[in-house]
Amino acid sequence: MSSAAVATTVFGVFMVATVALGLFAVRGRGGGGGGGGGLAEWSVGGRSLGTVFIWVLMAGESYTSFSYLGAAGWGYNYGAPVLYVVAYMSCGYAVGYVVGPMLWAYAKKHGLVGITDMVAHRYGRPWVGALVALLATVFLLPYIQLQITGMGVVVSTISYGAISLNWAYFIAFAVTTGFVVVSGLRGSAWVSVLKDVLVIATLAFLAIYVPLHYFGGYGDFLDRVVNEKSDWLTLPGHGGAFGQAWFATTSVLNSLTVVIFPTTVAGYLGARNADALRRNAVLLPAYNVLLFVPMLLGMAAIFVVPGLAGADSNLALFKLVVDSLPAWTVGLIGVAAALSSIVPMAVFMLVIGTMWGRSVLSLVPRLRERQKAASQVVVVVAGALALLMTYTVPNTLVRLSLISYEGMAQLLPMLLLGLVWRKLTLLGGLAGLAVGVAVVCGFVFTDHDPVWGVNAGIVALGVNLLVALVLSLLGPPGDPVDDDVLARDPIHDLDDAGETAPLRA
Repeated sequence: MSSAAVATTVFGVFMVATVALGLFAVRGRGGGGGGGGGLAEWSVGGRSLGTVFIWVLMAGESYTSFSYLGAAGWGYNYGAPVLYVVAYMSCGYAVGYVVGPMLWAYAKKHGLVGITDMVAHRYGRPWVGALVALLATVFLLPYIQLQITGMGVVVSTISYGAISLNWAYFIAFAVTTGFVVVSGLRGSAWVSVLKDVLVIATLAFLAIYVPLHYFGGYGDFLDRVVNEKSDWLTLPGHGGAFGQAWFATTSVLNSLTVVIFPTTVAGYLGARNADALRRNAVLLPAYNVLLFVPMLLGMAAIFVVPGLAGADSNLALFKLVVDSLPAWTVGLIGVAAALSSIVPMAVFMLVIGTMWGRSVLSLVPRLRERQKAASQVVVVVAGALALLMTYTVPNTLVRLSLISYEGMAQLLPMLLLGLVWRKLTLLGGLAGLAVGVAVVCGFVFTDHDPVWGVNAGIVALGVNLLVALVLSLLGPPGDPVDDDVLARDPIHDLDDAGETAPLRA
């Protein structure tokens, strides 16, 4: 049996198991027709996921195909600057320790299922939720396309070219859509368990195998890096493009943005209680240790497969293993990488569907009572649109991806500040958002990011915040806001009945 057949068989078996596991997750959870229960059960797991499921789900969102492809590629091309990923994720979990329970409590009390719900409720304007849903979709679609592309590259590579890129893209879309439409967030959490087992096992193996196989151990490997590639070990890294100011500002901006990212909030709202989120925030940084492995392997590839350029550098890790490991092992590593695309892609699609079903299509009277069905249709449409654009105009979404994180950061004042400061007005929030997005687009699309050596997104966020504060303090007063808008007392939690209860250990 050829290597391609073996690796492809291993991959195929696990893809079938992935769909089956996603469907198994919603067994017995409410009436047919699409997976148990209503919109809250489908979109946020019925707010019933415990610490373990929240941990694997949110780790799954942060550990994407970038971790196998991009992290290794950045390690190969630049070196130390790639550590910004570890920095911002760890800081983001610390911020999430405070913000996550606040968002969870606010959403639970009012029956909300996402950030578009929250801004619509906070400002008392349903159309504001629809506007945020449209904006967030523009920023999220590129992530779906990037995961489709990442999985396609992985599948084509581990199949030794037997599966073409086009077919691999379709498989990514079909497998993800196959279980997320039916099982929702709960299915993603269950599949995350399988993914995490494979990710931990394969990266632990590669962390030992590659240095021993190619260098005789870590001592010789690191000695060569220090002596021959010292530029890769310090900022601004090889090529000098990413200095200390960029590293610091990007880490700060992303650590703040990740806590209000729609997919992160979906994880927050799926928790059984706020305690699970606090424990999760403490445990999640340990998962970041795994990110050092593809980064180091990317640097190892400099010596083993030199000369990779452009998009080929993202295959640095797989170039190390495809030719030196048995086909079944290559297949397992490919499955782990593919699931690292599928899980976050599922949550991205789920969130887009929920935002549109809840905040956009619900404005149509005939669809108001069919929000879950409408959301499931949008999931398929969003995935199909990303797939179609992957085939036809991939560079369009690639260009949009340049502003995705920095653009999403511009929602911080309107959402997060709005929930803890009653005086923030709708006019101030919207004006700040518009100015912030315009500044980001101006810098990024004129190739001025970084600007003055710092992340352009944080400059835009500063302007955004200034406009929001000035208009809120000096402009016309906003509508009265419920006392409940202010963040809840952090030493209390909401029990299942929605009453205030002491925080449990």
